[in-house]
Amino acid sequence: MPPAAQPRRRSSATGLALALAALVVYASLYPFSDWHWPGGAVHWHDVLWLQLPRWWGTFDSWANFVGYVPLGILLYVAGRRQHHPALVCLLIAVAGPALLSYLMEVVQHFLPRRYPSMLDWLLNTGGGAVGAGLGWVLERLDWLDRWHHWRERWFIQHSTGALVLLWLWPAALLFPTSVPLGLGPSWVRVQDTLIDWLIDVPWAQAPLELIAELTVSEARLPLLVEGFMVLLGLLCPCLLSHTITRTPWRRMAMVPALTGLAALGATCSAALNFGPEHALAWVSPAVPAALVSAVGLALGLAWVPQRLSAGLGLAGLALLCLLVIQAPEDPYLNQTLQGWEQSRFVRFHGLAQWIGWLWPLAAGAWLIRRLALPLRSRPFKPAT
Repeated sequence: MPPAAQPRRRSSATGLALALAALVVYASLYPFSDWHWPGGAVHWHDVLWLQLPRWWGTFDSWANFVGYVPLGILLYVAGRRQHHPALVCLLIAVAGPALLSYLMEVVQHFLPRRYPSMLDWLLNTGGGAVGAGLGWVLERLDWLDRWHHWRERWFIQHSTGALVLLWLWPAALLFPTSVPLGLGPSWVRVQDTLIDWLIDVPWAQAPLELIAELTVSEARLPLLVEGFMVLLGLLCPCLLSHTITRTPWRRMAMVPALTGLAALGATCSAALNFGPEHALAWVSPAVPAALVSAVGLALGLAWVPQRLSAGLGLAGLALLCLLVIQAPEDPYLNQTLQGWEQSRFVRFHGLAQWIGWLWPLAAGAWLIRRLALPLRSRPFKPAT
């Protein structure tokens, strides 16, 4: 079939590119407060013109460059999956990150403690250009077609949203929680955020007092409850993958892969927050039995219909969020988070926190949508 006649397909690269762009905006503009007109700027052109910095750090330079490489790759791949010409995709994959970076640098003029610079824009643009080139190389090596054929064999149509969520799941695990794999909003953190937002709002004093009075128990969770939360933390992503994976055997193969991602995400989180020597601190007494139980249940549920998997996954996510929001905060964890919030990693801390809070809600919304639509999986047809 000629390229022009091929139907356009939704690609997970599109969703990942949008998610990554949103993360870039968050990291560039955090904490979104104390907006002001920049001192020394008289006209708009003073804000639109970027200056070279007087000094720069190695870490910041590498972060600005490397952070935009995946965006360039994803934009190129997304364009090619829509069957746009390679040259057009290259231009979009270079111009897109460059324009996004320029907008972020300009807006940073209006934020305190942010220093927009021409060097950051050049590094961001260079990272996007390198990413676009890497995407072109991957296509020349036929890796994109191989991924497409593998995806067609393994996953049903309209699985883009779930694939994006599964790709983002390890990133959500990077934010430390009171219970391993316990994603979802913690009431203590949500309460602090709401109080910060409402404390200076005159008409919100009544709800502010109500929010301040709602507390959770400070007693440590029983091992049985903690283990059940860990079980749900692994089982729910497995059920999400069951709803899009074609055959029971392939669903069973996804279970150890997701288990490995869970262990990797939790280990990286502990290493980043408590130090490399405490990388396995997340393995509490309740964790091993909970992980084994979750794997056993996920393997057994690989044979149930996809609609039932979606319903069970939705119920599991709702129960997990209910337990997480009532879980007490760990005082040692709070001390660690204060260290993050006062360091150069504060923007990454904020990103990981919001991904961890919103991931169960986004997964639940996707499962609701899947329950409202037919979950039939069409036979695999090799590309011609």
